[in-house]
Amino acid sequence: MITDHDIKKKLSENFPDADIVANDLTGGGDHWEVRIKSPAFCGKSLVEQHQMVYRALGSWMKKEIHALQLFTSES
Repeated sequence: MITDHDIKKKLSENFPDADIVANDLTGGGDHWEVRIKSPAFCGKSLVEQHQMVYRALGSWMKKEIHALQLFTSES
């Protein structure tokens, strides 16, 4: 089961200057709310920002994470 620590660690590897909050919405480790603020998003559209996060989470998006409520913003 994925934990909030796991998500923060994985995202921090790709967004080292980010402020990241991950909340397990159901307690089962597969439905998440993630809020990430990063300078890496500067000049990117919302779709591009979300794609960056999906890429960072990699295979978890296909196997372990069933639902992701995602909020991104620039620093």
